[in-house]
Order: sequence, then structure tokens, then C-alpha cells
Amino acid sequence: MGQDGAALAVETPSGKGARDENFPVGSFLLARRLRPHVALFYAFARAIDDIADNPNLSPEDKIKRLDGFAAAVTGRITDVPGYEKAYRLRPSLIETHVPAKHCTDLVAAFKQDAVKLRYSDWDDLMGYCYLSAAPVGRYLLDLHGENHDGWPASDALCNALQVINHLQDCADDYRNLNRVYLPQDWMAAEGADVSELAGAHASPGLRRVMDRCLDATERLLVLARELPQRLTSRRLAMESAAIVEIAVALTAKLRRQDPVARRVELGPPAFLLCGIKGVWEVFHR
Repeated sequence: MGQDGAALAVETPSGKGARDENFPVGSFLLARRLRPHVALFYAFARAIDDIADNPNLSPEDKIKRLDGFAAAVTGRITDVPGYEKAYRLRPSLIETHVPAKHCTDLVAAFKQDAVKLRYSDWDDLMGYCYLSAAPVGRYLLDLHGENHDGWPASDALCNALQVINHLQDCADDYRNLNRVYLPQDWMAAEGADVSELAGAHASPGLRRVMDRCLDATERLLVLARELPQRLTSRRLAMESAAIVEIAVALTAKLRRQDPVARRVELGPPAFLLCGIKGVWEVFHR
């Protein structure tokens, strides 16, 4: 079996790519010399995310494959077929002096996805986001040699984006994976049941839960707005400012529309406008 065949035997590609994300992946705003490294990191993250989200794999099988990716990206295995995306990322991490912990934190999050289907409260959900989302921002800051003082604002932005994505996908996550990221204490307080996620529209109680999640997300975005001004890299600051604008726009749209009825997302014009606003803010601060 060739390398491509071996990779497919471990990976379970969903067909999703950078264009399906809520944020620009390795966009032209980043320095050209760093974009290949970002692409390798994204390919690794996409591969392990697809494994965690595959409804046809058992939890045990998912964890076994994910453990393999962790072993490969940390150098504990070097020649087991199927983990090529991790093998290709490892030299990039060494070259750029970025710790593999950001990668192993992502693996830990997706292993959690394999076995954990409910989140008791907002703090429980944030604990997951600190593994599943925050490492992406921390990776980018480390790649650019930024001070860790920017981590809290970066974490807030990444965690906000994760919650936004959970709300966008809430119906599909429940229908396909029986996975619910809405805090269960808020569900109980608002008289909502997870089965309502399979309906044609959000019930009044479910809508109130979503609004509470958006309230908390907006609080995260207050801190996230500090990120661009904390960065020494102007290019990364522009990218971060654009992503903040995307998060703000998506949060507002999720207020107005029902993600149970259909996926709520930004169209290309709105996406572009957010990018322009972010770049403008950095240039004129």
C-alpha cells in the first residue's frame, strides 16, 4: 500500500477544506514564508477533526487513530504508515520552534469528542474549547514569535469562534453524532430538550439557550478585540482583526436567524467586508 493509500486507511476525509472555515486559513495577510507552515498545521488539524467527526467509527477506533497522530507529531513513531500529515508537520514545528503541545492539545480535544456527548455548563464547554480551539491561535502566535501576553485575547477569540461554530452546526451535530455542545444547565433552566435539535425550527426555549451562548460569546469578543493591538506582527494583527470582525458578524447573524432551520453563515461579500474592516482598523490605529 502506498503512502496515499495508507493515509486513507487511517484518515477519514470529510471533504471539508479551508474554504469551509469561519476564518481565513493562511491568507495573503500572513507572510508568504509562513503560509506553508500554516498549511501543514491546518492539514494535520483537519485530518484529526475528520476522524473525531466520523459517525461510522467506534469511539475506540477514533482514539486509537488519534493517539497515532499524537505519537507521530511528537516523534514517538516515525515510520508507521497512515500518519503522513503528522510526519510532515513535525519538521515544520522543529524549524519554526513551535511546541508540539498545540497539536497534542487538539488531539486531546478530539479524543474527548469521541466519548463525551454533553457539556454540563459553560465552564465545562470552555474547558473543551481551550483544547479544541485555543491551540490554533497559540500556534499562530508562536509561529510569529509573539509574546505569550497575547494568549488570553487569542484564546478568547478562538473560543468564541468555536462556540459560533457549535451553534452553526448544532442540528447536524445532534442528528449525525448525538453530540450537543449547548450547556445542559442552561437547557434545563430554559425548559429545552436536546431532541428539539432534530426539529424543523428552534423552540422558544432552545432559542433562549442559544441567545445565552451568544451573550457569553460577546463577552469573549470584548477581550478578543484587544488581540490585534497586542501583536508586533502587523500582518498577523490584520488577520486577527479581520477574524474578530467575522466573529462579530456571525454572532449578530445567529441572533437574527435560526441555525436549527438552516446553517447560518456569511456570504462572500460579507466575509470580504469583514476582512477590509479588520485591515482598515490596523492601518488606522
